[in-house]
Amino acid sequence: MLDLDLRRLRLLREVSRLGSLTAAAAELSFTTSAVSQQVTKLEHEMGVALLERHPRGAVLTEAGRALLRYADDIDRIIEAARAEMDEFAGLRRGQLRIGTFPTVGASLMPDVVLAFRARHPEVTVTVVSARRAGLVDRLKRRDIELTLLWDYPWQRIKDEELTTITLMSDPTLLLLPREHKLAHAPAVRAEALQDEHWIVRDEHPVADVLRRVCRAAGFEPSVAFAANDYQETQGMVAAGIGIALAPQLALSALRPDVVAVPLENAPSRRILLAHLTGRHLSPSAQQATEVCRSIASAHLAST
Repeated sequence: MLDLDLRRLRLLREVSRLGSLTAAAAELSFTTSAVSQQVTKLEHEMGVALLERHPRGAVLTEAGRALLRYADDIDRIIEAARAEMDEFAGLRRGQLRIGTFPTVGASLMPDVVLAFRARHPEVTVTVVSARRAGLVDRLKRRDIELTLLWDYPWQRIKDEELTTITLMSDPTLLLLPREHKLAHAPAVRAEALQDEHWIVRDEHPVADVLRRVCRAAGFEPSVAFAANDYQETQGMVAAGIGIALAPQLALSALRPDVVAVPLENAPSRRILLAHLTGRHLSPSAQQATEVCRSIASAHLAST
């Protein structure tokens, strides 16, 4: 197997260009002996003579001329590779694949994508939306490089393969019809809701939140309707079927006939940005991390 030292190729080119070992040595700040030794090693690597040495200089053999043609091609390839890598490093090209989940996909993620594209328009952005388990699986399969995730205090994400950054806290709010007697309260205690009927997203984390909130207040929730999404939840609340809980980020499109009120002692979920612990983030992912931090901070400042 050929073990070619590119530095020796460049040295051979200088000898050919300047016409002597001595001139090449002076140009490169080497000794003539050192240059001669490197050329000899290169000849041993190639198995052929590359220079014809004369008292007044040195010229390339036919094999030496052929080798330098390859050296020129190699240099062009290396320069092209370096330029392309500089484009990736400078975010003048590349791809960002990031995961999200529905409530953030409808609230924070559009702002993240718009801000990232404004800064780096040449980078292709692909967003994948899924439930939490699916996002973690895609992250571990390297289908995506970053993903937004969530967790609650009783269900913290503890995975040694993941590195997480906490972006913000997403509070749980109480959804009431606008004409409800508590609709204008600054905050509501869960104990005041014992006789209410509830709209809940069945087999969804918010259903677990509801059970925990009600049980902590000493009662079991009376469920009147199982909704498929938060828009349907709002519709049923507006119709007076019941009241509901929802994370604040799920309410980016709040109906005018529904009011969101703080619920005292209600748990908040963390919004996290995650990546594989052992994976070196691309320049695109590093920049996206900063954009996510900035957008989350701006959202917190506006609420």
